[in-house]
Formats: sequence, structure tokens, C-alpha cells
Amino acid sequence: MTSAAEQLASNINFSAFSKATELKQRILFTLGALIVYRLGTYIPLPGIDPDQYARAFQGVQTGILGMFNVFSGGAVERMAIFALNIMPYISASIIMQLMTAVSPTLSQLKKEGEQGRKQINQYTRYGTVFLAALQAYGISIGLESAQGAVVDPGWYFRLSTVITLTGGTIFLMWLGEQITARGVGNGISLIIFAGIVAELPRAIAQTLQLGSEGRLSILIIVALIVLIVAVIYFIVFIERSQRRLIVQYPKRQVGNKMFAGDKSHLPLKLNSAGVIPPIFASSLLLLPATLVGFSGGADAPAWVTAITASLAPGKILYMALYAAGIIFFCFFYTSLVFNPEDTADNLKKYGGFIPGRRPGKQTAEYIDYVLTRLTVVGAAYLTAVCLMPEFLRAELPIPFYIGGTSLLIVVTVTMDTVAQVQSHLLAHQYEGLIKKSKLRGSRR
Repeated sequence: MTSAAEQLASNINFSAFSKATELKQRILFTLGALIVYRLGTYIPLPGIDPDQYARAFQGVQTGILGMFNVFSGGAVERMAIFALNIMPYISASIIMQLMTAVSPTLSQLKKEGEQGRKQINQYTRYGTVFLAALQAYGISIGLESAQGAVVDPGWYFRLSTVITLTGGTIFLMWLGEQITARGVGNGISLIIFAGIVAELPRAIAQTLQLGSEGRLSILIIVALIVLIVAVIYFIVFIERSQRRLIVQYPKRQVGNKMFAGDKSHLPLKLNSAGVIPPIFASSLLLLPATLVGFSGGADAPAWVTAITASLAPGKILYMALYAAGIIFFCFFYTSLVFNPEDTADNLKKYGGFIPGRRPGKQTAEYIDYVLTRLTVVGAAYLTAVCLMPEFLRAELPIPFYIGGTSLLIVVTVTMDTVAQVQSHLLAHQYEGLIKKSKLRGSRR
């Protein structure tokens, strides 16, 4: 027998969407905010010679800056005011979450509820400003080392670059928060999503051009299309996969009647961390590029240049560190978003228990046992999806934009956004049913 929620979900249609005025306003606000973001990726940084910079970028677009360019929606290639994108905010979030796990003060602050979370978010914003300014200064030094890229090198250019790029990151951070609060979906994820999607048409055009030039055979292009479709299907399948733990509630007596205990389930996702681990691992691997900028780009010490070259996409060291980062953040982020002890305490509080497990500590240990094994599978899945394109690019001249991390972000963000749209439609239909029932009651 289907529940009321399932019946409503099956009845969601375009007519329900047309009546959901608030949802339409949220969608329009989200689209407007993303258009503003895309326009900002075409506003060039003051003091840059676009032609000279374009020539300099051609030599490094296959490296780590190429990945940075993908996440920024081509802003790095154009050296726009949003070139840093939202990556400093993500890096600050990583640092703050690590500090929350090891610092008793921040850990206690996190447990204080909404007020504590607001304080931690404020610290994250301060960290974003600091990291953005640091990376912006490194970029200004690196730009000056590129011959002819800067019209008038000097402290005025460095200061204007730091202010402009830092301001761009702060604006995107604010824009992402506004999308989350007043739009549909997670604002930060949608900004990254918009940048990747905007570059996909060019990736397709480049692939077709490689085919017309004879550098890629038609068979390989068809095989790539089939592989991309298969990867998308695989991502959707894994992201929807759950392990459901049966939860039993005891019998209850109401008056003289005895009611049987209810059965429910505790859903545990196969990939509880979502798309966060690849994004976090990618942002950490961008730090060496910043160090090279501080060292003067081409004039950097030999050991810095060697490390940076080893960390270029496709290199063994890069893939090893990328895989290690994904695996680490899978376990770390899962431990942050899901606490087995709190879940076991909540079940015990409401009288629920997992059959065969005692409420309390034994239940928490069992949930942790299951969650750990699910996270192992989830980490292996994320690592395989994100590293597969690296092996392909080592053999084939495919565009950088066609990557596992890009597909993963696009698919998961799309799924989350669609789920939020459906939840808004469900809420709207529930409100409509309540109003109708009240109207019928008043007529009677």
C-alpha cells in the first residue's frame, strides 16, 4: 500500500508546477544568479594584455591550471575577475572542518546548535578572505613572470589584482549563500556546476574537430560517447543505492487495544559523502600552483618546478595523491555528516531498535560497522570514476573537460536539484490538500 507522500510524488505534473508560484520564483532567482556569475567570468582582470596572456596560457592549459579552469567555467583562461572562483571558500571549509575535528573549542562550538554553526561559518568566511588574498597575490606574481602578459608590472598591479580577485571570490561566496537561501539547490555546488556545463559544448566541439583532423578515429569517438553514457548511468545507480537497516518499534497499548509494533528502516547511502571528496582533493592539489606563483613562475627554484610538474594531471604522483585525498575525505566527511552514536541514542529515545542488536552502544557499533563498509565501496567508486579519465588522457588527446570529476559533479548536482524541486512541489500539494480539507470542513 503506497503512502500519501508516494501518491503525491506520482501525481506531480506540469499543472502542479504551474501553480507553485514560490517554486517558480526560486528557480528564476537561481537562473538569474547563475547568469550574473557567467557574465563575471568574461570581465577581464585590469592590467592584463589578453592576447599575450592567451599565448602564455596555451602552454599550461593541460596542467593543474586546466583543472582550475574547468571549475571556474573558463575564467582562468580569460583571467577574469572570477578566476579564483569559489575554491578558496572550499579550501577554508576543509581547514575549518579539520580543525573542528581536532580542536575541543570548535568541537564544542559545533554542538551549540544554530548559533555555534553561524560562528563557525563566520570563521570560514574569514579564512576564505585570507586564502583568496594569498592565492591572488601568487597569481599576480605568476602573471608578471609571463612575458608581456601584464601591461604595467609592479605593486599597483599586484594590489589591484589581490583586491579584484579576492572581491570576486567573496561575491561568489555571498551569491552561493543567496542561492541556497532563496533559490533551489546548494548554491556553491550550482556555481561549480554552471562553470563545468558552460565548458561542455566547447569540449564536444574540440572532440569532433580532433575527429575531423584524423587525430581521433570515429570508432574511438563513438566509444567515448558510450563510455560517458555508461559512467552517467553508473553514477546515478550508485548515488541512489542504499543499505536499509530494519528498525523495529515495540507494541503499544491504547486503551484496551494492543497495537502491533511498527517497522521502519534506517537508510544508509552507499556514498554518504557525495561529491565533496573529489572537490576537496582537487582544491588541495591546486596549492602547488600557488607556490610556483610565489616563487616567480619560470624563475622558481628547480625543486618547486619539479614538484609542480610531478603534480600535473596524468602524472603518477598526482593520481596517487588524488586517490588518497578522495579516500581520506570520503571517510572524514562521512564521519562529519553521520554520527552512529547520535543515531543510536535517537532510536533508543523513541523506543526503536535494530533486531538482534541491543539499544545503545551495541546498535551504534553495528551502524558504524555497516557504514564503514559502505564507505569503502563508496570511496572505491569515487576513485574509479575520477581517475578513469586520467588514464584515458594518457593515451588519447581528449579535451580536459571530459572528466570523471566533471561528470560526477554535473550528475550529482542535477539529482540534488531535481530532488529539491520535487520536495517543493510536494510541499505545495500538501498545502493545497490541507486548504481543500479545511474548506470542506467549513462547508459542513
